[in-house]
Amino acid sequence: MKLAFFGDIVGRPGRQAVMDHLPRLRAELGLDFVVVNAENAAGGFGLTEAIAEEVFAAGADCLTLGDHAWDQREALTYIAREPRLLRPVNYPPEADAPGKGANLFTLPDGRRVGVVQVQGTVFMRQSLDNPFKAVDHALDALPLGSVADAVIVDMHCEATSEKMAMGHYCDGRASLVVGSHTHVPTADHMVLEGGTAYQSDAGMCGDYDSVIGMQKENSMQRFLTQMPGRRYEPALGEGTLCGLYVETDDKTGLAQRVAPIRVGGRLAAAGLA
Repeated sequence: MKLAFFGDIVGRPGRQAVMDHLPRLRAELGLDFVVVNAENAAGGFGLTEAIAEEVFAAGADCLTLGDHAWDQREALTYIAREPRLLRPVNYPPEADAPGKGANLFTLPDGRRVGVVQVQGTVFMRQSLDNPFKAVDHALDALPLGSVADAVIVDMHCEATSEKMAMGHYCDGRASLVVGSHTHVPTADHMVLEGGTAYQSDAGMCGDYDSVIGMQKENSMQRFLTQMPGRRYEPALGEGTLCGLYVETDDKTGLAQRVAPIRVGGRLAAAGLA
């Protein structure tokens, strides 16, 4: 199976990069299933139904969120009726969070892809339940090679160590474990010992002439003065589509090949275009 995961969409440039490039990539790479993290798609903060529908129309099969899941209030009701949209699976039961954190998708040819979204705890502004225990429960319900022909885990967190630990923890039980949230693509894409493809962060879909997708002047001013400035706003230059391509074995669901995807904007020269 041929899978792709694209990192956090940041504002209009990220959305435009998806609209411009995803339909072509889906056809040229023969992608069977596409996951896009869209938690910063609406002006850099959250996701709206209209934007989600645009990304689905461009070729995404599943959208994931993260710590900005509820920045747009309408997401609370939209996710309850849209099974293709996932929030972190490790919300505590007391939160009674709408929607789901894991789902099994059936392709037109009958093959099935499981997707799990989980949020880390190190340096994160929210205190969710233990992500490793939550992933255990989700993967137990989606055993690779029997219930699911492929499984993708989106590990949304700040600390590289926590992402790497999750990759090794899921090794052999998932086709892909990929990090999101930090908006900077890492160079450590690999297939782990047990056959799981891994990358610490897929990067963002957005303008890289920025500070993690936001206008750089305001960010630099905050660092220089330690004073609050204007509200963060997405940088508005040409966006780069950043993500990861994975090919899996049809029998086991484990990864055989992994390669970065970087198209358009400042990072276009590095990656699979």
